[in-house]
Amino acid sequence: MNRKDCKCFREHVHPYQYIRGIPPGPSSLQLLYGDVLSISMKTTIVLLGPPGAGKGTQGEKLTDEFGYVRLSTGDMLREAVRNGTELGKKAKEYMDAGALVPNDLIIGLMKEKIKEVNGGVLLDGFPRTVEQADALGEVMKVDLALNFDVPDEELISRLTQRRSCPDCNAVYHLVTKKPKQDGICDKCGGKLYQRDDDKESTVKNRLEVYHKNTQPLIDYYEKKGVLVTIPSTGSIDEIFEKVKKAIQ
Repeated sequence: MNRKDCKCFREHVHPYQYIRGIPPGPSSLQLLYGDVLSISMKTTIVLLGPPGAGKGTQGEKLTDEFGYVRLSTGDMLREAVRNGTELGKKAKEYMDAGALVPNDLIIGLMKEKIKEVNGGVLLDGFPRTVEQADALGEVMKVDLALNFDVPDEELISRLTQRRSCPDCNAVYHLVTKKPKQDGICDKCGGKLYQRDDDKESTVKNRLEVYHKNTQPLIDYYEKKGVLVTIPSTGSIDEIFEKVKKAIQ
């Protein structure tokens, strides 16, 4: 969805005004950017959690409702793979094996994207290591790190039944989010497939890699005082209610 299609942008209201119910107008904006600035909605958010935890789904809802710009390393890397770029060719070897793409490739990609963004930003899939978090800190200040917590058994079930669209990156689930027509993307009509990194053996390896390399980020952001952990085994809407409280 385009930022201008979001309700808060159609009504020319800052996302914080929208979520708090502050009416538009000069006096409200003065209040918004003056005395209330210290408690305003978080503008730079890192989405943490293992693969399949729902980071992408919740990121899309934040984008639709509040106009955040979501930057997903997974989407950007898959686009590079489809386009056959040098980055894509190098990244594909790691992605197919369920391993982390090397820091230098990811950091270079994200730094360029971050420079293009104005306004609130969601970082999905980056950083994945403390080294990447330090590199991110050189570019921008992180206001909030949302950690989506899901048991491994649930994650394996979610991921092995996930199907993806190679054309528009839409994601479906054979149980909880079926396409209207079997094997066909609702959005663009593309033929759905199971990504190599969604197969059970690869999923288990991805989780092992996550716990080893990415878990330390939870401690990293907790020490900085910006971490909020969201239990993520309820419905999408129930989880989103917790997310909305966290970003205020």
